[in-house]
Amino acid sequence: MVSAASPEIAPPRSRYRDWRERKIAAYPKRADELIVEVRNPRQLSVAERGAILERVARANMAVYASGCGEDPDKEIARALARQFGLHRLDPNWLADDDGVSSIRAVSTTPRGEIIPYTRKPVRWHTDGYYNPPERRIRAFLLHCVHAAAQGGETQLLDPEIAWLLLNDANPAWARALMRPDAMTIPARDGARKAQAGPVFWFDDDGALHMRYTARTVSIEWAQDPDTQAAVRFLVQWLSDDAPFALRLKLTPGMGVICNNVLHTRSAFRDDPARPRLLYRARYYERITPP
Repeated sequence: MVSAASPEIAPPRSRYRDWRERKIAAYPKRADELIVEVRNPRQLSVAERGAILERVARANMAVYASGCGEDPDKEIARALARQFGLHRLDPNWLADDDGVSSIRAVSTTPRGEIIPYTRKPVRWHTDGYYNPPERRIRAFLLHCVHAAAQGGETQLLDPEIAWLLLNDANPAWARALMRPDAMTIPARDGARKAQAGPVFWFDDDGALHMRYTARTVSIEWAQDPDTQAAVRFLVQWLSDDAPFALRLKLTPGMGVICNNVLHTRSAFRDDPARPRLLYRARYYERITPP
């Protein structure tokens, strides 16, 4: 468990080293290792659910591949999430009425002005980094209905790996990004208050969380030298093909279920007859493997 990882929670260095070694040894080398074949995502078998939880324990994420194909039923995503204790959807302002977002390229406002609803690349981020603390996103699910004709690949990266490598580089940098004023999202046109908070933090149960975006606009970082150095480290590391990042392209019937891992999306080109469509469900709960 992560509770053995944090110097804040478990001071003995031997525990940290043990957790680090186990984490990196178990971490998937290829995205294929995340994939679990499932017959019916609406009702997983005991073995299928166990296989997904095993991958979440290793990497805070899993990829399921089902035979649902291009079935547009949004209940597929919600039903699968419920089987992992995910119930409280984040009703963000761009979500559909049921709380699940339909991610497709659109030209109308306001969605057409937001990068995920375009064909442009999306930089490294965790979901809901602009949310207030009472609406922290701890898990999300992406379900593919239609894939892009070209491009649209996803990269995924466990925040625990990011924290470990940052701590290896300089423990002071890791501590700086755990400060409550490390990263601030400025207020937006009176519709959202400024949101300051840490990049990394540990819950009382020892689970590590991350809120981050690689955007360079509408972001305010603390100005102390350690925070600035930590941000430069993350930007450089993530731009250097991000060692440990796992790349895949979701195809119809596939999906990602995770504890709000870092992720990106490459630019893409649509098939006009079947434009790219993914459902995104964001949750306040966390998936907790046994």
